[in-house]
Amino acid sequence: MNEIIQIPTTFKPQTNCLKDKVILITGTGDGIGATAAKTFAKYGATIILLSKTEKKIVAIYDEIVKAGHPQPAIITLNLENATADDYAGLAHTIESEFGHLDGLLHNAAMFEGLSPIAQFDNTLWDRIVKVNLQAPFLLSQAMIPLLNKSQDASMVFTSSGVAHQGRAYWGAYGVTKAAGDNLMGILADELELSTPIRVNSIDPGRVRTRMRALAFPGEDPMTVPAAEEIMDAYLYLMSTESKEVNGKIISCKKS
Repeated sequence: MNEIIQIPTTFKPQTNCLKDKVILITGTGDGIGATAAKTFAKYGATIILLSKTEKKIVAIYDEIVKAGHPQPAIITLNLENATADDYAGLAHTIESEFGHLDGLLHNAAMFEGLSPIAQFDNTLWDRIVKVNLQAPFLLSQAMIPLLNKSQDASMVFTSSGVAHQGRAYWGAYGVTKAAGDNLMGILADELELSTPIRVNSIDPGRVRTRMRALAFPGEDPMTVPAAEEIMDAYLYLMSTESKEVNGKIISCKKS
């Protein structure tokens, strides 16, 4: 089992700690992905915004540019039907534009509500597996050569509490998150000695997002932390401060 840790209590992100880094983030239309994109850009990174909804990422693009941060790039791709060829084409585009990649944040995920396994829709199961597991596998595979060209590369998966302990009704989402943690561990072990790439996961915990509201409709969202409140963990894993951290799950829960 991958070790679950927290970021050092002494960590304080330095201004421009991500300066000149090129970071690809999936699911940047809203929620944690959009917040991470704006936060990374604020600290100097050039962000590749990837989402299936162009309108949403154009809005994030505009916010980043208006704030005076490095100009991002926009990629529209639906992970639900993307193929290995699509990811290879994306890698070619990034290499042509930037030459390398310093960070990859697997943030995009599909969750369509709670359901018992006995009644889980088979088609929905396949769709969730495609977005939450197949896409990170294919995207990681395509991006490893580009990350390998960086002096200090970080690949970050997104975990969940339901990945560490099976819970009733979380179905395909819980299964794919557990598998994602295992994929992270395999990649961390494979890449540790022969590449500059470190691979870890973040368990964001309770965060005020659309997905959280869908899972817990009776919860007062104002009692849940905003995505901005957990960004130090993301900055930590993308910065050189975490250069020796590999194969870990960073928990954003307060100790």
